[in-house]
Amino acid sequence: MADLAFPMPRPAGCPFDPPAEFARLREREPVARAVLPDGSPVWLLTRYHDVRAALRDPAASADLRAPGFPIVTAAERALVDHGVHPGFIRTDPPEHSRMRALVAADFGVRRAEALRPAIERLVDSCLDRVLAGPKPADLVAELAMPVPSTVICWVLGVPVDDIGSFNAWTRALVDAGSTPEQTQEANGAITAYLDRLITAKLDEPGDDLLSRLAEEHRRGGIGREDVLATAVLLLVAGHETTANMISMGALALLHHPERAAELRADPGLAPRAVEELLRYLSVSEFATTRAAVRDVEVGGRTIRAGEGLLPLTQAANRDPAVFADPDALDFHRRSKRHVAFGFGVHQCVGQSLARVELQVVYPALLRRIPTLRVADGELGLKQGEGIVGVRRLPVTWD
Repeated sequence: MADLAFPMPRPAGCPFDPPAEFARLREREPVARAVLPDGSPVWLLTRYHDVRAALRDPAASADLRAPGFPIVTAAERALVDHGVHPGFIRTDPPEHSRMRALVAADFGVRRAEALRPAIERLVDSCLDRVLAGPKPADLVAELAMPVPSTVICWVLGVPVDDIGSFNAWTRALVDAGSTPEQTQEANGAITAYLDRLITAKLDEPGDDLLSRLAEEHRRGGIGREDVLATAVLLLVAGHETTANMISMGALALLHHPERAAELRADPGLAPRAVEELLRYLSVSEFATTRAAVRDVEVGGRTIRAGEGLLPLTQAANRDPAVFADPDALDFHRRSKRHVAFGFGVHQCVGQSLARVELQVVYPALLRRIPTLRVADGELGLKQGEGIVGVRRLPVTWD
């Protein structure tokens, strides 16, 4: 059959479901050829087991600079065109392993749980402002963005007062509507800001991740470029994905009042509810793009060296061979096998911290504002940015 055009549109009026074509491909052509907007060919993987197999295969490179790597977003195109270091998640071992080991403890389960009380206080303060402010309120601006932005500042050692600046820069970096010039300007601004901050950390270190990376650089363990690339990556990825997951999860709960009622009645259900929302929404669309560095067989098809792969986690997380009735939102299913955080050595380093944030946000939102509902207004569904999300989430309450 003819190559498919990718990305594919989501079903009209339904921001939660992946493109309808994914189900057909999963059934009839689970390893399918497609063409990206720039004309590059790519292989789409839609079955759960094929996606996991590709993500754990070292022949499938996560390095943005690998020959044939599929460039899907404007942000990645800007990195490639300007020769900017992509950060360790877009590199392969041993480079990836070396840098990941330096940051893993700051995002581990123990560190995330230690932050839980502070995150609870932060969420409550955000909801206090929502309740004291005008109606309708924008849940993206008042809750979904401030919570992960503040938390990543705590972890990295970035002054919280600077959140407004770096949120504007990261928005320009990931916004599909940004021009190449705007993207490059934002990347330059955030890099210069972090470069100054790293210099300050070398002079006056604190108990934070940037100080530890700066000290590793001082000892000669890593280069200044490694510190900068890692800082940019964590600052952007550390709040952008979680912010969209907060807003999309809240929207899904408001569209499924029976699930919201369950969670409101039993806050102890939060861990399972979060895993199911992660599976159901799979907000990171293209974080798992890969390039074959040697011939590799996936799903009975041979992917040649230099060809791109898109293991589609959204399709995998709706695979009925693994998740019964996959299009239903069910807080009682065993959802932790999902691949919303990826799989293999590149699985999201920040997943424990994201889980804690989500486990705090959803029950608090439902408890504090039990009559919450979506208000009239444009959501502004994000398209082509690599993340499923909404630009605004107007809400009101009684």
